[in-house]
Amino acid sequence: MPTLTKLYTMQEAAKHNTSDDCWVVVDGKVYDVTDYLDEHPGGDEVLLKATGKDATDEFEDAGHSKGAIDLMQEYCIGELDPSEPVIPVVDSSAKEPSKDVTSKFVDLASQYWAIPVAIVGVSVVVAGFFLLRKK
Repeated sequence: MPTLTKLYTMQEAAKHNTSDDCWVVVDGKVYDVTDYLDEHPGGDEVLLKATGKDATDEFEDAGHSKGAIDLMQEYCIGELDPSEPVIPVVDSSAKEPSKDVTSKFVDLASQYWAIPVAIVGVSVVVAGFFLLRKK
């Protein structure tokens, strides 16, 4: 018989993002690590930064030991609700539309045109000085 577990949405887990109430999500499981913050070898900031998102990649990149992985089970309070989207919906109307690479390059070229012109000018003057000096 399968074990029943409490289901949470990412939005619910994200609300627990302070040192007095800190939840993290790793590999689809929700952990209440509030009591572990002071003991975490990487410091409490690492765990506090992991709230509000799926921190599986960060957890795996840190190279946790088997002991650390076993210790996590003590803090597991449930799982992510599989019917809820993992990636939160972002309000795109609040953001400025992104520019394509060509228009960004044109913007940079129009802002910094004096630098390459100055380099070419100095190069011409220096080359002319050495060429005239040899005659």
